[in-house]
Amino acid sequence: MHFCENEPKVRCRINTFYSANEQRDRWLVSYTDVLTILLTLFVAIAAQNLSQHFALSSPNPAPATDPPRQHPTLLQVEQRLEHHNLDLRLEKRGLIISLPQTILFPSGDDHVTPTAFPMISEIAATLRDIPNKVALVGHADSLPIHNNRFENNWELSAARSLSLLALLTSEYGVPESRLLVESEGATDPKSSNATEAGRAENRRVEILILDDL
Repeated sequence: MHFCENEPKVRCRINTFYSANEQRDRWLVSYTDVLTILLTLFVAIAAQNLSQHFALSSPNPAPATDPPRQHPTLLQVEQRLEHHNLDLRLEKRGLIISLPQTILFPSGDDHVTPTAFPMISEIAATLRDIPNKVALVGHADSLPIHNNRFENNWELSAARSLSLLALLTSEYGVPESRLLVESEGATDPKSSNATEAGRAENRRVEILILDDL
């Protein structure tokens, strides 16, 4: 402690005391700031590590986006058959070849007409060259049918699918184990049943070459 010139001794001591306290307080403030910064830094690092841990250990991570599905075999079949003026449609489930009833069958009948044999032969040759399963799906229009053979459109559609299966296996060598038979009746129209043209499009058998992927 020192005495100040030209000041009373008591006042000089008080001033010296306050000066020392101010210097100490400034040091404490700086130390507190450093501790606050370090604490904030440690909390940020800990939070980042926890986020990475939960991201790695999550049982249900977000699935990666699948690349677009390709149909290499079906695309080849489509290219091979497109010059035959067939109604072809590539969908997620497979390649659909839609054959109108007027080409395949007489009205109300399930016997394949001989004029359809060349077209079916081309399709069968393509089917023999690929391993895919094939569904034969019969469709009908909404007009009720009742004759000596069929009680309804369900029976007619199923019978036409079976007739096409028999022809593909017995005459064209497509393995029976690869073929499936389905009947949709009038439940899956291709066009409106309000017009004759629409009903004609709905009377069909579809050869569905299933996607092998």
